[in-house]
Amino acid sequence: MSGDGTGRRGTGLRAVLFDMDGTLVDSEKIWTIGLEELARHYGGVLSSAARWAMVGTNMTESMTILHDDLGQPWRDVAGSAGWLETRVKRLYADGLVWRPGARELLVEVRAAGLATALVTATARHLVEVALRSMGAGRFDAVVAGDDVVATKPHPEPYQTAARLVGADCHRCVAVEDSPNGVASALAAGCAVLAVPCEVALPPREGATVVGSLADVDVAFLRTLTR
Repeated sequence: MSGDGTGRRGTGLRAVLFDMDGTLVDSEKIWTIGLEELARHYGGVLSSAARWAMVGTNMTESMTILHDDLGQPWRDVAGSAGWLETRVKRLYADGLVWRPGARELLVEVRAAGLATALVTATARHLVEVALRSMGAGRFDAVVAGDDVVATKPHPEPYQTAARLVGADCHRCVAVEDSPNGVASALAAGCAVLAVPCEVALPPREGATVVGSLADVDVAFLRTLTR
């Protein structure tokens, strides 16, 4: 069986694929700071509805939402993205806070000999800064938003991560906090552990929802791929 998300579901966990923002680290708040500052830079105020509509989207979608929310659809997406990423990069460099139970689960997964990957829609240059806080050595592979042609909710990010760690998607658990991330992992054929952070997650067949990663261990993850 290949790692492209096709074929019969396997019967044994081989890898755990982690989303970053809002799943492993509490960085959605950092993005909120940057987005609110960008809105003020443009002379407006970002609405709560627009902010949470951005969770789990790629940068192009997020900037389009921002511009529409401000009533400035003529704004240049690339220019806005560059401004925001520069600001967020500085905030990332100050250090990131782990989500409850996230670091402990990651350590346990590594100790169990399972492969790990970081799968995020965030740009590679920002991910490299985040890894200074998280520890690059904790991951066997990293798939950033600009490493793939199609970002979440497309299955390509998780298909790519599974291939890089040498595991069939059906023998991977993806850990996610956003609707787009959950959709991406399910489409790839992964089992999904959903941990809501800033936005509610509607029930999805194939996804198991928990309140906190502090309630999760490797034994529980193994039950999701049986």
